[in-house]
Amino acid sequence: MLVTVECNKREEGTKPKALRRNNLIPANLYGHNGAESISLTIDAKTAQNLLKEAAVNNTLIDLSIPDLSWKGKTILREVQTHPWKNSIYHISFFAVAAQATIDLVVPVNYIGEPAGAKEGGVLECVINELPIQCAPDNIPEAIDVDVSGLELGGSLHVGELVLPEGVVAQIEPERTLANILVPRGMGKAEEEEEAGAELDPTTAALLESYGEE
Repeated sequence: MLVTVECNKREEGTKPKALRRNNLIPANLYGHNGAESISLTIDAKTAQNLLKEAAVNNTLIDLSIPDLSWKGKTILREVQTHPWKNSIYHISFFAVAAQATIDLVVPVNYIGEPAGAKEGGVLECVINELPIQCAPDNIPEAIDVDVSGLELGGSLHVGELVLPEGVVAQIEPERTLANILVPRGMGKAEEEEEAGAELDPTTAALLESYGEE
């Protein structure tokens, strides 16, 4: 998903409080030219709408700065909010076009019905967002994970993922993505059933009669 937003250059010496009183939010753009940054302002309502569609280190944003004739793809690096009012105080954008690779977080979509779920197991999704590294022009909207092969009591790990070419997971390969949980009592019932099957019919009948007394 690509979100489009417009900012303006912030005049030098402008006080953040004065900007906020005028419904403007201070912002900065980094990464467009080495260690340089550009001081910006963004309309407060635009900023609120942006945060409904974009998340930090997650969403590609097409940012334009008309009074500087600058336009490029960015991601949100940081959003500062008031500690209790929850109003936006400052936004940081990071330009990605000039970067060889970028770090970001993408959602994980679990698809398919696990084999273990058909036997009464429950799918537990441990990781729903995956930190990745990739080229700016190769950002996946999400990582699809097929869990249809997961058996009862089985698990899927990060190292088993088949990621798009050029995309690298940024967490340990042994981390668990999803499990098929065995419901409480199911394993015990199966053990008792197996134990009963090992007894000869006469002994099993005697044990059952004692249990009924």
